[in-house]
Amino acid sequence: MALDVGTKRIGVALSDFMHILSSGHSCIDRRPETAAVEKIKQIAKENNVKTIIVGIPINMDGTQGSQANDCLNFGSRFSSEFEVVYEDERLTSEMAEQHLKQRRVNYSKNKGLIDIESACIILEQYMGVNRG
Repeated sequence: MALDVGTKRIGVALSDFMHILSSGHSCIDRRPETAAVEKIKQIAKENNVKTIIVGIPINMDGTQGSQANDCLNFGSRFSSEFEVVYEDERLTSEMAEQHLKQRRVNYSKNKGLIDIESACIILEQYMGVNRG
């Protein structure tokens, strides 16, 4: 499972059982945060998730800003029940927009589609790095 954690919404993506493909699952409102955490845990348990990949927006110069720290803190809320891995998510929102445009998906009135697609990209990056 991968999460694209934003200040307003969280995009969720899941992999297939062979860890080859990713698919968008949902977009969850971040507030109230306790409800968002519980919803993510519920989705993870329903889908037999063992690892949660949390996208971290690293700055282009390689440093971590306040949003990266926020994502790290959010991810830590799952570490008692799941393995939590942090994945650099630089430029995933831009890539997500390009993917949606190529598929002719109108996301202008539903920004959650970008968050879901970003979560898919984060998961694919992770699986690509860790595939043998």
